[in-house]
Amino acid sequence: MAVIAEPIAKPASRFRFILDRRDVLGAVFVAPAILYVLLLVGVPFLMAVYYSVSAYTIYDPSWRFVGLANFEQIIEDPVFLQTLSNTFIFTFGSQILGLILGKFGALVLLRPFPGRKFVRALIILPWAVPVALATVAWQWMFDSLYSVINWTLIALGFITREQAPNWLGNPDLAMVSVIVVNAWRFFPFAIVIFLAGITAIPQDVLDAATVDGAGFWRRNYQIIVPMILPIVAIGLIFGIVFTFTDLSIVFLMTMGGPIGATSVLGYKGFQTGIISGDVSHGAAISLFMLPVLLVVVVAMLRFIRRREI
Repeated sequence: MAVIAEPIAKPASRFRFILDRRDVLGAVFVAPAILYVLLLVGVPFLMAVYYSVSAYTIYDPSWRFVGLANFEQIIEDPVFLQTLSNTFIFTFGSQILGLILGKFGALVLLRPFPGRKFVRALIILPWAVPVALATVAWQWMFDSLYSVINWTLIALGFITREQAPNWLGNPDLAMVSVIVVNAWRFFPFAIVIFLAGITAIPQDVLDAATVDGAGFWRRNYQIIVPMILPIVAIGLIFGIVFTFTDLSIVFLMTMGGPIGATSVLGYKGFQTGIISGDVSHGAAISLFMLPVLLVVVVAMLRFIRRREI
């Protein structure tokens, strides 16, 4: 009787066996992202620390250790203290306004009406439009001579031509202007967060509240808001971090003016370290944002953890 030889299976390679392990495969997939963050964030951060403890400038590139002298000098500078105050006002003012707009925008988009899908797509425009083009458009809207906002107020009879405000020339109005522009950029993100949170609430909970006699405001602020608060807090963390370190709107609209009324930490660090050439003090100003953001983020994460418990 003829015997048919069975094919001998080739032994699996050691490399394939290693990649079959979930922990190894996960590390392989995550490694490019970690490497990207280390190169993009870690290396500049270490360079900033290196320069912040020195007297390095582009006019005197010799490195000389000075310790914490740069940080002491910027803290004693009244211009820096005003910049720090402006940064908090700009960040939290725009975030609060963006959250309010996002909340009401989400409530409107949850209701059925003709063209709702088109409006939902249109809401994303502030996110999609490049910040440079959007800021130029807003700069024209706030222009002292050709402001469409002033023209509308004059046409409606609220103000006269002599009473037309100089939006970017008045220190208080300039801060309001940059806050409005940043809130306009942030509120699509806030709408997405509120839409995701509200749609995740079980409908049975809302129906039970309605049956128990809860009206719109009580149902909204005693049921919906407490349940979606952890989601909103996560979005707020991202918004605060991005706004606190942003300089694009201030740089394009006001250049920190008038008289430093809209100067923020990001722009101040850029102006000191890059434009003026004082790299050491510019690095110290940039690093000053780290402990402030760390305290804010840790506090909000602890708040989220308590809410989940």
